[in-house]
Amino acid sequence: MSQSSVRGEGAQAQAPGGIPGTEQGAPGSVPGPRDGSGRGRRAGRRGGGRPVRRGRVRVLRVLAIGLSVAVLATAGAGYLYYRHLNDSIKTDALNLGDHKLGGSKPNAFGQTPLNILLIGSDARDSKENEELGGAKDTFGGTPLADVQMLVHLSADRSNMSVISMPRDTLLKLPKCTDTDGKVYEATQHVRPINESLGRGGPGCTVATWQELTGIPIDHFMMIDFSGVVSMADAVGGVPVCVRKNVYSRTSTGKGSGLKLPQGTSTIKGVQALQWLRTRYGFEDGSDLGRTHAQHMYMNSMAREFRKNAKLSNPLKLHSLAEAAVNAMVVDPSLDRIDRLFDLSMELKKVPTGRITMTTMPWVASNLISGKVEPSTHDAQQLFQMVRDDVPLDGKAPAKPKPAATATPPADPAAPPAEIPVMVRNATSGKDRAELRVRGRAGDVVTLLGGKGFTRAKADNETAGEDTTLVRYASPDQAGDALAVATALGLPATAVQKSTDVSGVTLFVGKDWRTGDKPAPPPAAPTKAPESARPLNGDDEGACMEIQPGFTW
Repeated sequence: MSQSSVRGEGAQAQAPGGIPGTEQGAPGSVPGPRDGSGRGRRAGRRGGGRPVRRGRVRVLRVLAIGLSVAVLATAGAGYLYYRHLNDSIKTDALNLGDHKLGGSKPNAFGQTPLNILLIGSDARDSKENEELGGAKDTFGGTPLADVQMLVHLSADRSNMSVISMPRDTLLKLPKCTDTDGKVYEATQHVRPINESLGRGGPGCTVATWQELTGIPIDHFMMIDFSGVVSMADAVGGVPVCVRKNVYSRTSTGKGSGLKLPQGTSTIKGVQALQWLRTRYGFEDGSDLGRTHAQHMYMNSMAREFRKNAKLSNPLKLHSLAEAAVNAMVVDPSLDRIDRLFDLSMELKKVPTGRITMTTMPWVASNLISGKVEPSTHDAQQLFQMVRDDVPLDGKAPAKPKPAATATPPADPAAPPAEIPVMVRNATSGKDRAELRVRGRAGDVVTLLGGKGFTRAKADNETAGEDTTLVRYASPDQAGDALAVATALGLPATAVQKSTDVSGVTLFVGKDWRTGDKPAPPPAAPTKAPESARPLNGDDEGACMEIQPGFTW
């Protein structure tokens, strides 16, 4: 892929940056994203396609993304200074996977949430990046997406949620096709998620996140080592805290080189880069501790932007915007400075106290030592909350839920004794994590017979559903399907039209493994699980624990 910029095709935009600390304006002021298949101004693939240099040290290159968007938000009308930078904005395809979710959908009030994937590439594609990244023994390798943060901006723009994924998370990577037509087949075995970037570019990382989480991603923003340094210098410094003196250097020379005294220090430039890449010396010396330090930095940076008047200088803003544009790669719908400005305005109303940083809950992998996998329950709970636009800080306003109603069927239901019902055993659940309950379909057939549905029969086919459902094939069966659901005490929302059945079919789900009726659904989560290590944006007392052996 060429390093030159190519004009985009009029992609739409919505606020990305979901960068903590920027403020957001009125919802709906920015056009929506495309489905990711279009072309825009193409980046020299610093994050995918051809091999580029990388190293072991990882860093939050997305810092510069946050700063750039926040600066644009602060600049106000000053964004007009930056229109001439449009031709320097580098873009790459949003989604290289086969399955595209089509972007976030509006809620009942017409408000649309935004999901932005922030990516830090470890590419050593310039002398400056080589010097900053180090690890000469790995120069020339395929780039890795070693920092990945999903930023969710709520539909009503009242709160922001951030989920970081550990770089060593093992997943099966989806099939990706790059913009030159090269196909990367889906992996048969699990691989670290950071390898997704080398499978065609950031669009494959987006596809991987969507496959795992079911969350539609509207934008991505990617940055490298030099971008972090230039943007950290421009912001003027960010206060961070350590509980003891720290020096990140091992006896064999590994470590970021960060050296700070106990307490609070203001860091910028190369020192900020060191903080964001520090693993040895923080907490247990793993990438998980580094992620926590990155969250502290991002929250602190957000607070600084709120009170930092120095960024009102147009010349300083111009320099900062130019540094950001030169360092970033974005999706095609963000291919103009005014779009970036509009996006920043979408963030303007989120107070720092409603920003919640989290890490995807994980379990140690039994397959590869030192790697992790998403936890079955807590990770899915976190993803579900974002999909449902539920704030992670537990401050969702109480809203009365209207009773579920079904559209009246075109034909009235036949008498129960005349309705043929196939009963399918789906008690293993969608993920097939549990064994099917043997004979369950027959048990429910007996129950239905007692309610007058004497034509009910057990289906030899099996399936997996988390909740019990009644599906039907044609409109003239809708009334019959609803009658079955009503007799069993199922909500109207459990009745679905489907092309996968030929008649009224009852799927006995994982929620009905025993007894005469399905178990009541569990209460919806209202707060991020503690395993996600939630960190509030207003927590000025956050301070990094220091690993034994790394003090001075």
